[in-house]
Amino acid sequence: MEGYADQGTGTDSTDQIGFGAARRGRKKRSGLTVFQLKVIGAVALLLSAGSTTIVPLFFGSDTNNMTSLTAMVLSEVASWFAIPIYAWLLVQGFLKTHSRVAYGLQLFALAVVCEVPYDLATSGKTFDLGSQNPVFGLFVAFVVLTALEWVGEHYQKAMKVVFSVLLVVVGLLWDLLLRVGLRQHMMSIGAVTLGFALIFKLMRQYENSMMFTAGLFGAVMMITPGVGVAFVHYDNGRLGYKHSWTKWVFYALYPIILIICAFCAKLA
Repeated sequence: MEGYADQGTGTDSTDQIGFGAARRGRKKRSGLTVFQLKVIGAVALLLSAGSTTIVPLFFGSDTNNMTSLTAMVLSEVASWFAIPIYAWLLVQGFLKTHSRVAYGLQLFALAVVCEVPYDLATSGKTFDLGSQNPVFGLFVAFVVLTALEWVGEHYQKAMKVVFSVLLVVVGLLWDLLLRVGLRQHMMSIGAVTLGFALIFKLMRQYENSMMFTAGLFGAVMMITPGVGVAFVHYDNGRLGYKHSWTKWVFYALYPIILIICAFCAKLA
């Protein structure tokens, strides 16, 4: 993500009484950089991919074994704190990228590259329609945000609202029908990613209200995504790395994690 949009420029009540200004001042001195947020997200990716591949190596692969099953489920559920982190990074990249087309193509290419390793890690098959990897959720969210921006530029009032609602519904249906990021039959990561992306994009001028809404949404979505909002809350707006190739390392990290976990699944 090349840069960040200005944040906290709205006028919600918490900003008016000084909390927003105090937080903006604190962010300049401390907080989490983009690099640190991505590292935290990578840990969550490992937890998710490892829940059904690495965890069984330690506790066994028999789902009738309550210890093994509990460890798998807890590992997966804990990983969901990364959903708002990646939704936040997506929105910041969307706002500041030099080329929307290039950014979208990068997301789509990453999703395609990850699909076979994802299927191998989650089902042991090279092709499985039971669940698509969560990067497709980021791509769907990106497309919806792009389309919403276009609608906002070309339509007004009632037509703008109608088309915007239709676009969100279509994006949600894509996530649900394609089972994007469907994990343990409990969470549609794609749909939840879209929800967070919309909150972070549409409410970005009212930072404290945005974070409160995102936290509430995350709490409703199995609680752990709400924990991820706390990490986003302490984003300080800095990249945290100097070399441009660093971002490509993070692009490559997820498919590498999936390949390793797929190999572990063969051993389990």
